[in-house]
Amino acid sequence: MLKNPKTYIAFSIVPLYFIVKLLSRYPEFIETYYSNGLYPVISNLFRFTLGWIPFSFGDLVYAFSIIYMIRWFILNRKRIIKDTKNWLIDVFAAVSIIYFAFHLFWAMNYYRQPLHQNLNLEADYTTEQLITVTKQLIEKSNALHLQITNNDTVKVVMPYSKTELLQQVPKGYDVLEKDFPHLSYKRKSIKKSLFSLPLTFMGFSGYLNPLTNEAQVDALIPKYKFPTTASHEVAHQLGYAKENEANFIGFLAATNNPDIYFNYSGFTFGLKHCLLEVYRRDPVAYEALLDSIHLGIIKNYQETQDFWNSYQNITEPIFKLFYTNFLKANNQQGGMKSYSYVVALLVNYYQSETL
Repeated sequence: MLKNPKTYIAFSIVPLYFIVKLLSRYPEFIETYYSNGLYPVISNLFRFTLGWIPFSFGDLVYAFSIIYMIRWFILNRKRIIKDTKNWLIDVFAAVSIIYFAFHLFWAMNYYRQPLHQNLNLEADYTTEQLITVTKQLIEKSNALHLQITNNDTVKVVMPYSKTELLQQVPKGYDVLEKDFPHLSYKRKSIKKSLFSLPLTFMGFSGYLNPLTNEAQVDALIPKYKFPTTASHEVAHQLGYAKENEANFIGFLAATNNPDIYFNYSGFTFGLKHCLLEVYRRDPVAYEALLDSIHLGIIKNYQETQDFWNSYQNITEPIFKLFYTNFLKANNQQGGMKSYSYVVALLVNYYQSETL
């Protein structure tokens, strides 16, 4: 007979796993009762409770948790052999609690309905449609670039501090809310990560803490990337767990922001994704499109590339591989390549629109 409560908690990982897998087969149920039911309550509660704190509370939780786990493993190392059963029970009890909290607080959003279904969009597109939308994005990006710099060879430099940029992010969602009420964003909780340096070495520009619902942005990335990165993380905060969907919503939020610098960051962000897809499908068309882009925009792209190149290290591919497998385990079969699927949403959303 199981008398130790830890034993029940440890063994609960099995039914929890199968419950998650069962629910994942019913995206309409998840969409209705979790993503648009329970989750907004949880998310708003976390943002109301922790959003006012000027630093990342979640990063501190991670730091203390890592220290505690290292200490626990050191102190209990001899139990691995002498008391294996109870050592495993302690470990799996902790894993069960984290697994439960992770899915309750955020991760069930991985199994909601695809965004293109909610927006009544097609999931595929032709190369011709892709090139048409890419040309529209080039025209809009060039116009914004020239409006800001008055010189097509000069890169755009953000006139704001990174803190000011984070404060401005919700304004884009205020505009989107008029057409998409489910994208209402109140009680801001967007913060610069305390772990920005290791985050950069791992190759990530931001993340959402699923246990505290804080949107984290790597404080070291170029300011030019702050509007889209922060808007992307807010999309996660609103329950869009898949990377391609968060990219698309982040693009919409940045391009609908009242500030022209946000618009520039957003349109050039969308343009880059489309250009990469054009290159994959038609390298000749890609070269022709590239020649029509202002040199100053290319310099902004190069600025970002130079930043990431300066932090390349042997551990980055390992973390990227880990994250790719994590995404695949959470209903994103393309792994990190699923980021590029934002192009399908962009093309189908804008092919009949005037940018």
